[in-house]
Formats: sequence, structure tokens, C-alpha cells
Amino acid sequence: MLAHNMMAVCLVNSGISVLQLQDEGIRGAEGGEVDHQFQRRSSSSHSSRKSFRLDYRLEEDVTKSCKDKHGRWMNPWPTWRFPSYSMLLRFFLLDKNHSNVPTSKEALDSELPVMEPYFVQSPDPSDSAPGLRVTWLGHATVLVEMDGLNILTDPVFSQRASPFQFMGPKRYRGPPCTVDQLPRIDAVVISHSHYDHLDAGSVASLNRRFGGELRWFVPLGLMDWLAKTGCENVMELDWWEENCVPGHDDVTFVCTPSQHWSKRTALDDNKTLWGSWSILGPDHRFFFAGDTGYCSSFQEIGRRFGPFDLAAIPIGAYLPRDVMQGQHVDPEEAVQIHQDIQAKQSVAIHWGTFALANEFYLEPPVRLREALEQKGLKPESFFTLHHGESRETNCGSHGVSH
Repeated sequence: MLAHNMMAVCLVNSGISVLQLQDEGIRGAEGGEVDHQFQRRSSSSHSSRKSFRLDYRLEEDVTKSCKDKHGRWMNPWPTWRFPSYSMLLRFFLLDKNHSNVPTSKEALDSELPVMEPYFVQSPDPSDSAPGLRVTWLGHATVLVEMDGLNILTDPVFSQRASPFQFMGPKRYRGPPCTVDQLPRIDAVVISHSHYDHLDAGSVASLNRRFGGELRWFVPLGLMDWLAKTGCENVMELDWWEENCVPGHDDVTFVCTPSQHWSKRTALDDNKTLWGSWSILGPDHRFFFAGDTGYCSSFQEIGRRFGPFDLAAIPIGAYLPRDVMQGQHVDPEEAVQIHQDIQAKQSVAIHWGTFALANEFYLEPPVRLREALEQKGLKPESFFTLHHGESRETNCGSHGVSH
């Protein structure tokens, strides 16, 4: 498969590349001793950021972001482990790829249909859901409509998750719409810098269409990258910092932890932070896990901001386990996150779009259903969608004081 044969291109979903194998080390990703002068406190005191204190209900200590002695961001949990060079070489050269994605469009259309989103079928801006509506646009890209805002996560509308559109991991299920077919977008949240989550072409297209009307929320270190693409309205946040969309002060965007890492070039390992996003409105709460391995901070997020009406949690790209475990949850761990953050419902993301790991391409939702059954949870509590499909929920009304 492509992920094994294209050795010159980033295996972007796991952030693994040959450039990395040739590089002198993963430094920030490897963990090691924390340089405490780089440890950051949960603070929103930056004069350029208008921030809002929530009624957090619990003010217990939470895990802060930190850097290693080289000044690169690191994961502070014992659950973090980056694969060794021998693991990576075995993964690229020896491990059997069981993804077995059909080459037949008819077979893919039968198993993983791409539907025309409701907003393409009927582009009526007055068609707003009374509760919370989510539309899966493939991989980690979802459109969430809640409390008067339209929010897009990790937008990738390109055919390849790569710095080049002529090589690199290619979608086997195309995007169900173009950027021009999207409804109004008020905010975009970015989880980290890997190419399957931060796509230059999609960012440029969104910026061309919406310009300064669109607010971007990114973890620390990514503001300069977006500014170079022409984006004007960028909020760069540390873990546990919060901000809002102008004119919508009642919906708060909080950058929250995840266990992952960042890389776009041979030399920028972990120079930018990664994170999840907790979006807290007057009537609904939405959690976007982004790309993550399992760590204890999901319990912290649940205690501080839960329950969530809806969460978007990854379920794919998890085999072989020794290579992927630190950075990608499997379906069983995804269900644990669902429980940790106290999600009423979750939608599965990060599967069915790019073949970037070794599990059979239809295995993630099967294992998800089995994990839910083992935990005694209803199948509809953590569901999958077809590409382009939407689902509405009317739960909410948290009555949170701001």
C-alpha cells in the first residue's frame, strides 16, 4: 500500500517520515527531563487575547503544557511513548498491511458511501438545527452547528495528506463537498500540524472565501504559519486557555490537552503544540479530540468541562499497536475517552478516508461496536456517519454561568 511504498513522503497520520528517520532525533517527542523554566501556567493574561473565566465548578490542578531541555513541546504523561527506530523500520519495511482498501469505486460506494451534505442539497442559510448538528466531512473534518455558530474542525478537502498533491497518502473516499459549497463558517479549530489535520490548500481556500470573518483557533506556535497563508483572525492558545468568536462571547473555545506530537518538516519536531478543543456554549458543549493517544487528561477535561453533549473522537489508524499506541487511540480507548469526558454522544472520526495504518479499513467501526457492548453502552451513544451525513441532537441547556 501507499503508506508502505512511498518512503519519501510523511506517513502523516502518525507523523512518521523518512526525513524523521534520517533526522538526528525526535528530541521533543522523546520526552525526558522537563526544563521547568519552560513549564507554562494556565493563564490568559496576554494583552492580545480577550479571555473569559468560566464557572469551572472544579478548580483542581490540571496538567499544564511543558517543554523539554531543547525547548520543544513534550507529552508529560507516562502513557506517552514514541516508537523506536527499529519499530519504525519494521513498520515501513516488514509489517503486513491489512488495510485492503478496494480499488473498485463500486465496492467502496457500497461499503462507505459518500453522501451529498444537506447544505449542498438545499443551500438555505435559514436552515438551522434547533439543537446541535454534526456533519462528517471525512477523516477529522466535521462541521458542527451549535448555539448560533458554525464550527469546522481540522479542515482537509485536498486529495492527498501531503506537502505535495502529486505524491503522498491519497484519499480513497473523496470529500463530500468543496470549500465553496460549505455554509457560513464562523470558526475553525486546528488540533496540530500534521498534514492530515492541517492542509495548506484547504486553509488557503477557506481564507479566500471567508477572510477576516473567520476566526481560527490554533495551539501555541501555529499562528505564524497561518499568518503566512494570509489568515488574519488567528487565536493561538496554550492548554486551558480560552477565547471566543467576536460577537459570540457566550461560546467559549478552550484549548485542552491531547497526547500527540507535531511535525511538518525535517527540522521542526514539536516546535508547535498540539491539543484537543472544548467548545462551551450556553446550551451545548462539544469536544473535539483531534488526534491523540490515551492519557489521564481526558478525565481532567471531563471533570472540569463535562458533561459534553457531543464529542468527535478518533477510532482509526491504530495498528501495529506498539508503533501507534502512544499517538493514536484504538476503538476501545476511544470509548474510554467518551466516558472520561462524560460525553452524552460521540461521533467517530479519523477513519475511512486515508489508509495510513495496518488495520483492515472497515475494522474500526466493528471494534467500536464491540467495545460499546462490552461497556454496556448503547450503540447510538457513540456512532459512525457516512461521509457527508449529518446527525442532530437536542440535548443541552447546561445553564453554565460565564
